[in-house]
Amino acid sequence: MSIEQSPHSEDLPPHVPRRADTDPRAAKRAERQVGLLFIASSLATVGFVAAYVFISTEDLLDLPFFGNVSTSNLALGLLMAVALFAIGAGAIHWAKKLMSDVEVINERHPEGSDEESRAAALAEYERGRDESGFARRPFIRNSLLLSLALAGIPAVVLLRDLGPLPGNALRHTMWTEDMRILTAETLQPIRPEDLEIGTLVSGVPEGIDLVLEEEGNLNELAKAPVILVRMDPEDIKAEQGPADDPWGYEGILCFSKICTHVGCPISLYEQQTHHLLCPCHQSTFDLTDAANVIFGPAARALPQLAISVDTDGYLVARGDFSQPVGPSFWERG
Repeated sequence: MSIEQSPHSEDLPPHVPRRADTDPRAAKRAERQVGLLFIASSLATVGFVAAYVFISTEDLLDLPFFGNVSTSNLALGLLMAVALFAIGAGAIHWAKKLMSDVEVINERHPEGSDEESRAAALAEYERGRDESGFARRPFIRNSLLLSLALAGIPAVVLLRDLGPLPGNALRHTMWTEDMRILTAETLQPIRPEDLEIGTLVSGVPEGIDLVLEEEGNLNELAKAPVILVRMDPEDIKAEQGPADDPWGYEGILCFSKICTHVGCPISLYEQQTHHLLCPCHQSTFDLTDAANVIFGPAARALPQLAISVDTDGYLVARGDFSQPVGPSFWERG
């Protein structure tokens, strides 16, 4: 192995060839070891996918000092560790046994190299490529490319654990036609006369307490909350419903309480401007203009809920939201 020495190479200790540099059999043995490490990484990646598919998440393994451990999690963790470790160990073994280990000194030079320096750098790169054996050691090259090609598969597989797609879950809430709007604090129905001009209250659908008790979770409560605001009808410039069938009632408008940026609950109301502010990232919505965004990172208006009153004079929804609530998502369309 030959290499052009730097002017200061005499400052370095003399180079001592390794066994793989002088013994072809040792070099071949090192090559096999590196290739086998890369193949082991590939097999561990395939095993990761198999473990994810075939090992139930309910299976438990009783281990000393750890107690009951999920068999699936243990297998996935060990196999991913082996896959990543084998790639790293193979690369290190390749560098230590087969790549050039001659030390050279390169002088620092100003930025913006001249043509001669660029040509020298390109020649150095090509020489390093040749000395690494990447081109002339196909077993190492091909096994490395295989392991790297498979290394990203676990990340793709783990996306399945993010749960079902949000599309249908966010397109519908528990609001239905003639469902009464209750105050979020007291769960009491609301009459129009209970709201003065300038008032804003938080509301939830009737029966939310029963849903929470039956399901034992907060999914519906996270999607269904609304804010009711009453203003002078003359201040309302636009609503999200058709002009000939307004979605408000006598100056009372109802909007989703979930910010369309990242889903924070929103209820900071500027009474004089009729602006609604999100406390998380300062998205600002103009409630007089169909809750359109006038400032901040939110990309969509707050969905409006069409409302009316029932035969007993209580505010009710006229159906579900006409669009998904909360942040945007890929499948929203």
